[in-house]
Amino acid sequence: MKSPVFAQLRGAVTIVVRGKSIELLVNELTQQGMQVWDVKPLPNGTVEMNIQLADFFKLRPLLKRTGCRLSVKRRSGLPFMLARLWKRKWFALGFALFFAAVIALSSLVWDIEVEGNVKIPKEDVLIAARSEGLFPFQWIHRLPKQDELSKDLARKLPGISWVGVSRTGTKITIQIVEATKPKEQELMNPRHFISTSDAVVTRIYAERGQPQVKKNDRVRRGQILISGEQGGQRIVAKGEVRGIVWHEYNIEAPLLRKQKVYTGDKKERGYLYFGKTAIQITGYGKVPFEKSHTMTTLDPLTWRSFKLPIGWMSEKILETTYIEMTISEEKAKNEGIEAAKRDIMNKYGTNSTILSQKILHEKSENGKVYMKVHFEVDQDIVKELPIVQ
Repeated sequence: MKSPVFAQLRGAVTIVVRGKSIELLVNELTQQGMQVWDVKPLPNGTVEMNIQLADFFKLRPLLKRTGCRLSVKRRSGLPFMLARLWKRKWFALGFALFFAAVIALSSLVWDIEVEGNVKIPKEDVLIAARSEGLFPFQWIHRLPKQDELSKDLARKLPGISWVGVSRTGTKITIQIVEATKPKEQELMNPRHFISTSDAVVTRIYAERGQPQVKKNDRVRRGQILISGEQGGQRIVAKGEVRGIVWHEYNIEAPLLRKQKVYTGDKKERGYLYFGKTAIQITGYGKVPFEKSHTMTTLDPLTWRSFKLPIGWMSEKILETTYIEMTISEEKAKNEGIEAAKRDIMNKYGTNSTILSQKILHEKSENGKVYMKVHFEVDQDIVKELPIVQ
């Protein structure tokens, strides 16, 4: 006989019957409307069969009449599953609460990020967003539609040409494009352009004003290059003048260097984090290293394609030390010269061009290389000089 349709729902018991009147017992079960299925004779004269849980409790009088005995081999079905679950009801309740908490937390706004703002403070944007119902720990389903929210924020924030609102999981991103205003013309007094240093002029372009020198002229520091007096009037000189300038650098380059390296020893810590709060779970104890570097890794829980604001945070504390390295004099010289070149670019502009370099004096003592280096640089040599009325 096949198993009843709702056998697993009502519960079923697999029993092993032994005795001399097993056939009589099976007939009695059939006459009383008790369903049995998967009846299997076993080699030792016993019979295995399945019976519904409700009928199992009616077997005692039949067993007495037929002189048979039974033992329970297996229990299956929903009633037994619920009974096992009830024994672990606190575990089941905790799991259900945890799952409900995860669902609830994934339905909240945890982080609001503002991008693209330069002149408008982030706080002003967040205040305007709060007035429209967008703020941390707000339910996601209660948020306004993104297109409506964008329009309302654009109206409330002056100086904004476009606002976009997007959501990724529990994070809201407000993208801002600020309106560009035309540059206001600066009011300038009449002025000359004078030389910042002794130089040889390589280029002169006077957009406004009267040029006082020409290409290849040697000029002194403070000399007028473009005059702000033209046609009997005082004007604002405007233009560009470049020239070759000479710079001398006294360079000290050490031959002994210290470099940070990892020793290979490490200590690990584990945290359970919730938002911006972390609770340490593993790796207690002091850090045994005098010097160390910490690397942090986050492993958030995910639900579908969303990253939840809870998860596991790992910290690796790596021991570090410093080793001393000796470099060659040639390498020390090259590094010192490159550092001087970077200083020239920082002081006189990235549009400066180093034409040549020459080492005037060089010596090595006390673990250092000492040099005096002459640089020939093509650079901007203009400085403003107001014309006093």
